[in-house]
Amino acid sequence: MCGIVGAIAERNVVEILLEGLRRLEYRGYDSAGVAVLDGAGALQRVRRTGKVQELSDAIAAHPVRGQTGIAHTRWATHGGVTEANAHPHFSTDRVAVVHNGIIENYLSLRDELVKKGYSFTSDTDTETIAHTVHEMLKDTDSLLEAVQLAVKQFHGAYGTVIMDRTDPSTVVVARSGSPLVIGLGIGENFIASDQMALLPVTRRFIFLEEGDVAEITRTSVAIFDSQGRPVEREIVDSDLEHDAGDKAGYRHYMLKEIHEQPIVVRNALQGRLGETDLEGGIFGAGADDILAKVKHVQIVACGTSYHAGMTAKYWLEQYANVSCNVEIASEFRYRKSFVHPDSLLVTISQSGETADTLAALRLAKEQGYMSSLTICNVPGSSLVRESALAFMTRAGAEIGVASTKAFTTQLTAFLMLTLTLGRYNGMSKDDHDAIVKGLHSLPAKLEETLSLAVGIEDLAEEFADKQHSLFLGRGDQYPIAMEGALKLKEISYIHAEAYASGELKHGPLALIDDEMPVIVVAPNNELLEKLKSNVEEVRARGGIMYVFADKDAAFASDETMRVINVPHCEASIAPIIYTLPLQLLSYHVALIKGTDVDQPRNLAKSVTVE
Repeated sequence: MCGIVGAIAERNVVEILLEGLRRLEYRGYDSAGVAVLDGAGALQRVRRTGKVQELSDAIAAHPVRGQTGIAHTRWATHGGVTEANAHPHFSTDRVAVVHNGIIENYLSLRDELVKKGYSFTSDTDTETIAHTVHEMLKDTDSLLEAVQLAVKQFHGAYGTVIMDRTDPSTVVVARSGSPLVIGLGIGENFIASDQMALLPVTRRFIFLEEGDVAEITRTSVAIFDSQGRPVEREIVDSDLEHDAGDKAGYRHYMLKEIHEQPIVVRNALQGRLGETDLEGGIFGAGADDILAKVKHVQIVACGTSYHAGMTAKYWLEQYANVSCNVEIASEFRYRKSFVHPDSLLVTISQSGETADTLAALRLAKEQGYMSSLTICNVPGSSLVRESALAFMTRAGAEIGVASTKAFTTQLTAFLMLTLTLGRYNGMSKDDHDAIVKGLHSLPAKLEETLSLAVGIEDLAEEFADKQHSLFLGRGDQYPIAMEGALKLKEISYIHAEAYASGELKHGPLALIDDEMPVIVVAPNNELLEKLKSNVEEVRARGGIMYVFADKDAAFASDETMRVINVPHCEASIAPIIYTLPLQLLSYHVALIKGTDVDQPRNLAKSVTVE
């Protein structure tokens, strides 16, 4: 969740650190700080609450310089949003630390450190890292050894970078559960929690693995595993692009990314979808042999990715004849579960670093799943590196915290997985051909759907004074209703719930009145008449309806129902198509509410802690 940048060079690194923080800020943060070792060998620190620009302005007013430095953007977990709680944290004037993750035993460590004479100036768990390393330095002159000793005392997750004032030529990093990447330069090296932060200064990266500790100087990188043994990690040349600085004329990144969906879906299909079938090997080397054996799919994900998995369950069971379970990663990892024979574990994550999903993958390996596949947007991420198979969604950098194009490319990937598994499990030719036809038409249908934006913008005005809303869908549109509700609550702060519309009589009807907008997704499918009955149940109780319906579904607007006609499409791609109007609705309601669309309160883009 938080962002780390570090550098050790012959030049002043302050602007490198600030630019790295700017490139991570889109994830959503509440404070930032920089610490450098200056020319006199002293630690200099500047911290500010708010956005990175506040920190940048403070440094411009009172410049600091240094050739070794660390920086951090914080998303508050332990302690409120205050300057004292912002990173970096110091132990006396010697040790400086930045940290992502949570030290679960920090209270007991804190008590022990207080007894040893250490004073705490923050409410964070991170300050215990600084003091613990400082304590270890009483027994060794090596920062590396001090960190290796210190991490043995930490329970929880951490990606941390440590500087020692007495050794300005070295920084030491440690990773357990929270990602860190080393960027390699010429006569200089860098550290970050995400390679995005370092793209202006390097394209060569080393991704640290679980338990790694590394000693970094300007000219060397030495990595040690959890047992303290020297190890080599692969150097990866990245071709990742980062367009966070360019809204392309749109008011917000989220709106830009909504309108990019036809392009990124086309990219996801490029080279993978042939004229009449999928190309071979699109899920990686050896994937076809593995997927031919799959008899059950277990999907694990969080948030928006979980909704993609729920949609995929309908497709896999209806079209591919493969049983499927879907579970929230934070629940999956903490309960005893049954592993079906010939099961494929599928994880989904935009970032590839979602802590609960990554932990679920590691647990599944111990439980005996036949194999694992991740659907992900970030090459080189932990999920990609640790899964047997990987499908890259090619959505490009997604800057808005509320996911849009990542979701639709995930759904596109799942339709291709459905086709692949259906090949081995008796998918009918009619279903196969209909899905292929739908995928071919998908980018154009998305373009057509985006033309609804003007009408949706007008409709959003009616939500200006609303505090609650209800979303309804049936079949594979139920998860889309859930995703629509999530988007509205994320960025407009309107309380929103989603129900399978058949559940209305089992409780939700009690909520219906003229102050509760009810949003319905209504493609022209076999459940349409059932859905119309549910709509009438709402209307009979004075509810105000907003229906996104197939133009052939025979809904008509009146004083109690506003109808937005959605282009007709193949049934298989309808969940992807109906996602876009709900994204646009959420966006325009958020504008009316005056919220921070791209960085909604209390949320972060990449959830790398539990």
